[in-house]
Amino acid sequence: MKNENLGKRVIHMANHKSSEKRIRQTVTRTAVNRKRTSLIKATLKKVEAAIASGNKNAAQAALKEAQPELMSGVSKGVVKLGTASRKMSRLSARIKKLAA
Repeated sequence: MKNENLGKRVIHMANHKSSEKRIRQTVTRTAVNRKRTSLIKATLKKVEAAIASGNKNAAQAALKEAQPELMSGVSKGVVKLGTASRKMSRLSARIKKLAA
């Protein structure tokens, strides 16, 4: 079975139709979750870049865009709530330091 989502050959030894279906669902969910995590990482990198540039307004705007993405990842189960909260807290503290 060739899987276009992951681009590699998937070999499985399923004996039942239900287990074959579970394999297909797992492949699809894995692709979706990878997309979600990469989107979250990309938005966090934008915040990091804005902080590195020293522009407080740009950093705040980037953080405002990143927060819904991060919390969406929490609701979808890709990121844990504590991890997302810690990232948001640390990023906002770094942005707050830019003014000082």
